[in-house]
Amino acid sequence: MDIIDMNVIDSNANAMGISRLILMENAGSSIANRISHISKPCKITIFAGTGGNGGDGFVAARHLLNMDFEVDIYLLGHPSDIKSPETLKNWEILKNINIKTNSLGIHIIKDSSQLESTNSTVVVDAILGTGIKGNIREPVSSAVDIINNSTGIVIAVDIPTGLDPERGIVDHKAVEADFTITLHKQKKGVKNGDKKYIGKIVVCDIGIPREVELYTGPGDLLRLAKRKTSSHKGQNGNVLVVGGSTDYSGAPALAALSALRSGVDISIVASPNCVASPIRSYSPDLIVKSLSDNYINFDDTSKILDLSKKANSMVIGCGIGLEEETSLALNEMIEKIQKPIVIDADALKILDSKSLSKHRNEIVVTPHKAEFKAFFGVDIPEKLSQKIDVVLEYSKECKCTVVLKGNVDIISNGESVKLNATGNPGMTVGGTGDVLAGLIGGLLAQGHNAYESAYLGAFINGTAGDFAKKEYGYNYLASDVIEYIPKVFRIS
Repeated sequence: MDIIDMNVIDSNANAMGISRLILMENAGSSIANRISHISKPCKITIFAGTGGNGGDGFVAARHLLNMDFEVDIYLLGHPSDIKSPETLKNWEILKNINIKTNSLGIHIIKDSSQLESTNSTVVVDAILGTGIKGNIREPVSSAVDIINNSTGIVIAVDIPTGLDPERGIVDHKAVEADFTITLHKQKKGVKNGDKKYIGKIVVCDIGIPREVELYTGPGDLLRLAKRKTSSHKGQNGNVLVVGGSTDYSGAPALAALSALRSGVDISIVASPNCVASPIRSYSPDLIVKSLSDNYINFDDTSKILDLSKKANSMVIGCGIGLEEETSLALNEMIEKIQKPIVIDADALKILDSKSLSKHRNEIVVTPHKAEFKAFFGVDIPEKLSQKIDVVLEYSKECKCTVVLKGNVDIISNGESVKLNATGNPGMTVGGTGDVLAGLIGGLLAQGHNAYESAYLGAFINGTAGDFAKKEYGYNYLASDVIEYIPKVFRIS
């Protein structure tokens, strides 16, 4: 598990009502329980940092006291350096119970000269965990030396201090643990690290329900690509939307505007000439390229392929119509396009699903129930667990990412599954599917993989719809959903 994964999980658990304070309590309790299996009650020294790892150590200290351990806590830094509310709360609890009725000793270490060697039977490293950045500084550096020179059993909380949580390497120095008690799931650095530093790995459950990882949440926004301050026009993504027909000008416009709201720099619409002018009129932010008069056909393939060369991703199908010539043109083009593609709306009714296997880049298909049957030839069952199985099976078979839109969106890349429960009945209004397709296309253009783009897009689209409902009730439009997309990005 990457550190970003753990941050996402913490945030999503909090959004589900499982506060970080609860998780810290569970973590500390689990650590103490595991230590009691490793050693009988004895003298134990806990070196604690001022971050979340230290907070876990504070909670563990409280539980260990109840198990008849003699506990010394060494806080490496001043209490004013504690920024985490949860860590600070547990520090205050320790101070409140340190009233000579137990064997708790608290030591505030402002300078490495205040440290001394320890003869404790158990020594706990709750200093940095995943919070390491660069070389270790004092007084942490001296504390690491003391831990490594001790004769006691060394136990690291989550990750040994000094071990890179992502790469599993040591750039400077690190605690050499006999046991690493890692929380919730094994971190990448622990999995890849040298046993000299990690020792025996113990994974502790801290009460995070499976649903926290299964369902999308605000924490997933932490995965969004960060824009470089040095970036220039076009560097943050170029999306090409191919769609529109005689009767449909709004769908491709909504998709293109949604892509812009996702953060891309350029959004181009390639549409039949009959709807090119109406699409231009929707917004001066759109670039519109005219194709054949009434619907896309073979005469347009070379122009679309040329336009695709400058795009980072494509969205195909919004308002494209069901003409036989359009179907033939799309099926011929699909294997020639060398960019990630989102396939939506009418394209799902006229494209052959078997043609996807010829495409060499990532594909996302975004059907609702009826479109899923039209594209894959399979009915969607009613039970959620059965729906998940079907989506997983067909995304794997077609080697693409599938977003089955519904009351609960089901997203799968054939290996993993995400569910999205954001959104509301007001999103049955026409155009919200086009907004979703544009969002996914925009995220693809910014470098996210197909699976990540799909479930992030579903969450952002549904949450924007929820914001629109708060403002308008159920009387909102797809264009209103687009206007609320930036607000979603600000909740992370």
